[in-house]
Amino acid sequence: MKVLVTYYSDTGNTKKIASAIYDVIDTDKEIKAVQDIESAAGFDLVFCGFPVHAHSVPSKAIDFIKQLPQGQKVAFFSTHGSQRGGQLPKQAFEHAISLAVKANILGHFGSRGQVNQKVIDMLLKSPEHKAWGEEAQSAIGHPDEHDLADARKFAAEMIAKARN
Repeated sequence: MKVLVTYYSDTGNTKKIASAIYDVIDTDKEIKAVQDIESAAGFDLVFCGFPVHAHSVPSKAIDFIKQLPQGQKVAFFSTHGSQRGGQLPKQAFEHAISLAVKANILGHFGSRGQVNQKVIDMLLKSPEHKAWGEEAQSAIGHPDEHDLADARKFAAEMIAKARN
């Protein structure tokens, strides 16, 4: 089995999760930033990660996701300042899945990630975004060891699923 772990990361949060996923893969594997991948062809499983931007997939990851080959097994992961299971990360996964129309989506995993303080400050100054800014403040220090352990568990589950 040949596995690709690819990611787009602004602040390093998504890269940390990608590295945790990569570390538990016990087969032929590669890890590369999404902008360094020409094609996912030839990989049995692709882990594709991105930070949630405005409850969506960032533009730098969209082209890669759209070009995933027919039947490609994919597991998405993301980082975000929201609580796990929140509406914004769910919408981002729905967006990613809608872009990967030809792929075989095995699952997805979301982890909290520390938000850039400048972004938090901007949100806190805006009455309509203040609540989100306060929620994003609570993500300071993430991804932490618990988040990385959860990412490793997700990776092992997706590898097992891909082998079946």
